[in-house]
Amino acid sequence: MSNPSTPKVSLIISVYKNTAFLDAVMKSVEKQTFRDFEVIISEDGESEEMRHYLSELKSEFPMQHLTQADVGWRKNQALNRAIQATKADWLVFIDGDCVLHSRFLEFHWELAEEKSILAGKRVKLDPKTSEKLISGEYPLEKMSKAIRKNAAKIKKNGGGFLEEGVFIDPKGWLGFIPRLRKMTQLKGCNMSFHRKAIEAINGFDEDYTKPAVGEDADLVWRFLGLNYQLKSVRNLAVQYHLYHKESWNDQEENMEMMRANQAQNQFVCKNGLKKLN
Repeated sequence: MSNPSTPKVSLIISVYKNTAFLDAVMKSVEKQTFRDFEVIISEDGESEEMRHYLSELKSEFPMQHLTQADVGWRKNQALNRAIQATKADWLVFIDGDCVLHSRFLEFHWELAEEKSILAGKRVKLDPKTSEKLISGEYPLEKMSKAIRKNAAKIKKNGGGFLEEGVFIDPKGWLGFIPRLRKMTQLKGCNMSFHRKAIEAINGFDEDYTKPAVGEDADLVWRFLGLNYQLKSVRNLAVQYHLYHKESWNDQEENMEMMRANQAQNQFVCKNGLKKLN
C-alpha cells in the first residue's frame, strides 16, 4: 500500500534569480484544481533574494528549495538533484517564468501513463500582457479570453504561439481538438513522466553545460529509443510564458554532442542521475 502522506505528483520548478516571475507562478500553483502534489524549487544558483522570498512564502503544499553554486549553466545537474529529492512517482517540470492555467496539473495527472511522456507547449506573452498577468489586472481565469480577444495586438508586440494559450475543455463541444494536436518534441517548461522513465535513461545528461537541447530535445530520442511514447497535452495543460529578453547561445555545440550520442544509440547517458563512466 502507498503511504497516504506521499503526494501523487512532484512539481519541479526551475528558477534563476527572478522572484517577481516566480511569485506569479506560485500564485497560479496555489489555484490548481488538482491538489495532491509537492513543489520542488530547483535553483541553478544560490540567490539571497530567492532564499528570502521562499522563506517568507506561505504555501498549502509541501515545498523544498534546492540550491547549488552559481558557477555557470548547470540546469541539468539541478534537475537531477531535484528528481532525487522528489517523493512522488509522477514528475512534472516547469520553468519559473511560466504561469499555469488552473487545470494544468489536473491534466498532467489525469493523462499519466507509465510508458507515456506528456508533452505540452506555452503561449509567449508580450510585455504588456505579462505585466497585466503579474499585477492581477488580468485574472488567471480570464487569460484564455484575454488572449483570444487581444491576439493580434499580443502578436504584434512580440508574443507568439497564441493558439497554445487557449484552454479547451475536453468535455466541451470543441473537446476533439486537443485529441487531434500531436507532439513530436518536448519543451522542458511543460513536460511530465513517470520516475521509472527518467531513471531508465539515467536522467538529464550533465555533459550539457549550455542552455537548451540538453534539457528537453536530448530527452526525446532517448525516451523513444527505450519505447516510451510522446502524448500531447496541448490546450489542456496550458501555461503562459512571461515576457523577457532571450539570452540564447549558439546551439551548434549542443547539437553536435547530441548527434554524436545518437550515432552511438546512447539512450542511457553516462553523466546523469548515476555516474556511469
